[in-house]
Amino acid sequence: MLGTDFRTGSPNWLDLGSPDTAAAAAFYGAALGWDFASAGPEAGGYGFFQVDGKTVAALGPLTEEGATSAWMLHFMTSDIRATTDAVRAGGGAVRMEPGDVMGEGWLAHFTDPQGAEFACWQPGGTGGLDLTSAEKSLVWAELHVPDPLAALSFYGGVFGWRHSEMRMPGMTYRVLSIADGDQVEGTFGGVAPLGDEGGRIPRWVPYFNVPDVDGVAAAALGAGGSVPMPAEDIAGVGRIAWVADPAGAVFALLKPDPRG
Repeated sequence: MLGTDFRTGSPNWLDLGSPDTAAAAAFYGAALGWDFASAGPEAGGYGFFQVDGKTVAALGPLTEEGATSAWMLHFMTSDIRATTDAVRAGGGAVRMEPGDVMGEGWLAHFTDPQGAEFACWQPGGTGGLDLTSAEKSLVWAELHVPDPLAALSFYGGVFGWRHSEMRMPGMTYRVLSIADGDQVEGTFGGVAPLGDEGGRIPRWVPYFNVPDVDGVAAAALGAGGSVPMPAEDIAGVGRIAWVADPAGAVFALLKPDPRG
């Protein structure tokens, strides 16, 4: 289960790159009820999505040439240079070399061998998100790629992640856990074969915990977004839907099944 006791391989940050940050802040405020707080004039337009004053995600302008709007999952590392070496050794690409972020930590951006983009954060002054798993916060991180087994090998080499298999209609789903501690308690996400939800693009998809998936999806539509995968119930998981914001960034909604 996601928490804020971040260890190697834990999702510890999440941000959205947008071509129009003001419009994005308005959309997520309407859809998810998030507040937006600027990080200050020195941050170049970057700021934080918050729930009751606790940071649940972040938002900034697109900075990479040719980039399209997307959510970016960050994973915790205690040695970002060693992680960068492991990404290269596993066949991944380094889009942004490790760099210091105003003393708050070290950041690097990567692409895995199948084309899914992710980032790593080595904590400094900022350890990570203030809130996860609670309502309106990140509850699951899901990777969609053509070859899940190859992805398990790559990320296992980078972070040491463990996995277990779950049979779901039409596929085998791999549940991911960090390398340390109890495997079930260390669960944070999963790997699924690439499907048609939101287009056949290898990517990490963040899931946000919401009490009313249908209501949030309707609010997203009303605010100018779209719903590439309408709400449905998944036995043992909960009710889920995929949503895209007006700039095309895809995310998912989950009302967890309390029996799952």
